[in-house]
Amino acid sequence: MTGRDPDQRHRAATPLELLFDLTFVVAFGQAADQLAHYVAEGHILTALGGFGFAMLAVVWAWINFSWFASAYDTDDWVFRVLTMVQMVGVLIVALGVPRLFVSIDEGTPFDNSIMLAGYVVMRIAIVAQWLRAAAQDPARRQTNLTYAGLIFVAQVAWVAAFFLRLGSPWVYVPLLVIAVVLDFGAPIIGERRGGTPWNAGHIAERYGLLLIIALGESIFGTVASVSAIVEEDDWSKEAVVLVVAGTGLAFGTWWTYFMLPSAEVLGVRRGRSTVWSYVHILIYAAIAATGAGLHVAAYVIEHHAAVGEVAAIWAVVIPVLVFMLAFFGLYSYMVRAIDAFHYGLLAGVLATLAASVILVSNGASMATALLVVMAAPIVVVVGYEVLGYRHEAAVLARLGEN
Repeated sequence: MTGRDPDQRHRAATPLELLFDLTFVVAFGQAADQLAHYVAEGHILTALGGFGFAMLAVVWAWINFSWFASAYDTDDWVFRVLTMVQMVGVLIVALGVPRLFVSIDEGTPFDNSIMLAGYVVMRIAIVAQWLRAAAQDPARRQTNLTYAGLIFVAQVAWVAAFFLRLGSPWVYVPLLVIAVVLDFGAPIIGERRGGTPWNAGHIAERYGLLLIIALGESIFGTVASVSAIVEEDDWSKEAVVLVVAGTGLAFGTWWTYFMLPSAEVLGVRRGRSTVWSYVHILIYAAIAATGAGLHVAAYVIEHHAAVGEVAAIWAVVIPVLVFMLAFFGLYSYMVRAIDAFHYGLLAGVLATLAASVILVSNGASMATALLVVMAAPIVVVVGYEVLGYRHEAAVLARLGEN
């Protein structure tokens, strides 16, 4: 376990990594389903609080596994067994998501007990991996021990904070701060101690694959919405339009994301990996929330919601907007340039999203409004294919020269 070659060409995701990712289908589904349910009931604060906490925990655990595997994937029996342990942890976290939402909604003490148990299982398994790497890779021993130590202490702080959450805030709050700082600061501190041999092309592919899994929620939301219409009125023009709109929105989001030259930039500017990685938490949450928004539309169509059509379209528009803002912000950060052309594209995105809300507010059908929402990523795609790729080529050429 001496580390993979960070410059290995054509490094691809392994079957084990793909199997590991399947557990996140369940985790994303649980979080998105609870978000949709509570938004449809009009309990917005519960929906946002529970969804944000759940997605942060789930995606953060995935990020840590993926960066470790990019650097130290031996794929022997020990690595595989510890990966299976982490998969079990992911499923435990997913099973604890509903209880978390209920505790927030009822105003009872914050109950993340099941989620915490699963999270600690995942993190202790990754601590074992880092200790193994420290023992077998002398050149990076200090870096790997730093990772293992910070993550382990963070888990102790998480557990202590949970059991003391009903006690004095003078004890609980400092423990919570320690847990957050150590858990989320471990990669920053660890990479400054020498760094790990992660592969830029491999890690960019891994993040792209998880994005595709998150997009599955948009597909599921589309199916739920269309099923609601079909059950009410059988197949109709509105149902067909909704299929096109939901699928087009997922496809456009996918196309937009993969315009980001992640592998190319990380290959020559490894120091930009931390911000790139952390912003993806917001990107994944926005995509999963888009699927939840489509599910809210299904609740409204079935007349099983306490909110109306305007609230339902907002449930789709807001996460699409968050994704777009995160995408353009991350793009500008990665290439270290703010392209005036992007302002035009972003203006087009804002115009289409605003138009969808206005249409519903004036009596247009949900399917028609979602068709307009679908135009948001299409604006970006067309702009890139017509002109943007030339800008990108010039920026990448400058990065290669410097």
